[in-house]
Amino acid sequence: MEATATARHPRRWLILVVLCLSTLVLVIDNMVLTVAVPTIAEDLNASAQDLQWVLESYMLVFAGLLLTAGSLSDKFGRRKMMITGLALFGAASVVAMEATSPEMLIIGRSLMGVGGALVMPSTLSILITVFDEAERPKAIAVWSAVAMVGLVGGPVLGGALLAQFWWGVVFLINIPIAILAILAAVILMPESKGPWRKADPVGMVLSVVGMSALVWTINEFPKGGLSHPSTQISLAVTVVALIAFGIWEARSKSPMVPLALFRDKVFTGASFSLVLLTLANGGLMLVLTQYLQFVLGYTPTETGLAFTPLAVATLLFNTIGASLIAKAGNRVMAVLGLLVIASGFALLANLTTESGWGVLAGAMVLMGAGSGLAMPAAMAAMMGAIPDEHAGVGSALNDTIQQAGAALGVAVLGAILSSTFTHHMPDNAPAQARHSIGDALAASARTKDSGLLAATHSAFTDAMSASFLVGAAGVVGAAILAVFLMKGKDKDAPATETADQPTADAVLATH
Repeated sequence: MEATATARHPRRWLILVVLCLSTLVLVIDNMVLTVAVPTIAEDLNASAQDLQWVLESYMLVFAGLLLTAGSLSDKFGRRKMMITGLALFGAASVVAMEATSPEMLIIGRSLMGVGGALVMPSTLSILITVFDEAERPKAIAVWSAVAMVGLVGGPVLGGALLAQFWWGVVFLINIPIAILAILAAVILMPESKGPWRKADPVGMVLSVVGMSALVWTINEFPKGGLSHPSTQISLAVTVVALIAFGIWEARSKSPMVPLALFRDKVFTGASFSLVLLTLANGGLMLVLTQYLQFVLGYTPTETGLAFTPLAVATLLFNTIGASLIAKAGNRVMAVLGLLVIASGFALLANLTTESGWGVLAGAMVLMGAGSGLAMPAAMAAMMGAIPDEHAGVGSALNDTIQQAGAALGVAVLGAILSSTFTHHMPDNAPAQARHSIGDALAASARTKDSGLLAATHSAFTDAMSASFLVGAAGVVGAAILAVFLMKGKDKDAPATETADQPTADAVLATH
């Protein structure tokens, strides 16, 4: 511990400021966008599938490029890649802001995903290497607190702006934050590099193709089932690409994902628990935003404020959970948090067309409390199981797993929501109204049919309940994995060995 203390970077807390700003711009963008979804759908005449791709395009590109971006930052410098990513993120925000069609917006979001992928690996990898074990919990708490500020402030700010301006303002606010983060990086952050790992373009392409095809298959399946030719083709592409990815990564001398890491039970348990958790949470905002605005009639500002209990509870219990990990261990905290999240999903599944804000707020508190307890424990278990030489790749892999899970969550819950909504709509409803709640509400407004309006609200609420029950099942599955896999080698206790203490000289070469 003495050697670690002497290796502390003298400007580490200033560096944390840059990391927090860089994280803030990514968090705010994704949170604000969820509030704007209904407005975008109306203004750009976007279908339900268009809206899914507006969200998924960012996450798929982001997840697909993270590991390669991490390798590039090791080779060329983390600050350089962070600044490049922030500049691209800001420029892509302009493209999205000026979009006149769903396709243009999807292109803008995809470019933002590239920028975000260049930014994100630097944040966690620098944080866990600049701060030693004694200071790391405090640094992570600050970093998480800033993310929570974005989680709370993003929807509220977005809702307030949407009440006065057009939907493009949700992308406009990214630009000054990105500029501020760039200036802070130039002034405060020294260049840093780490052990370089050769890029794996073949693995990157195979993973992006496989994930994209998987999400496409999930989206198309409710429309025609496996008998539909397009679904069959996309499923075949999914299987071939993902199997080829696994074979390539196993044989590659410098794999994008070191598959040997999955031989560690703790790493495997934490990884798959995070996948299931982020999958369950991935479509939460998309579904709830539509429920609040389309069913309960909330304004964009009210919708943003409705998410406040979730963010506040996450922030509060993240601090509580971090302090309890030292006593209870990662596995106990992860399982406890996941079960609390599952109870939140169960409560959300009981929302009706006439539910008050109190029920929703209670569910939000449970979701936030569970996330605050489970996420830090699962991440700590995963990162603690990664050897020193894979510290940079491990941080990027952590981000990749969560983003991939979130992308699949949007697809899975979105597909369940869409198919169940169609199933619950009355047979005499117009064909177009059976596709999505947006189309159904437009049809009811056009025909002044109050019966269709009531049926639409009821069908959507039933569909939402089905989606949340699937989310609850996913989280319970994550808890079961954590029980059986996140143990052994003293890994369910806080890391006390050097495996969680990458040497500063090896990972942070200051110039």
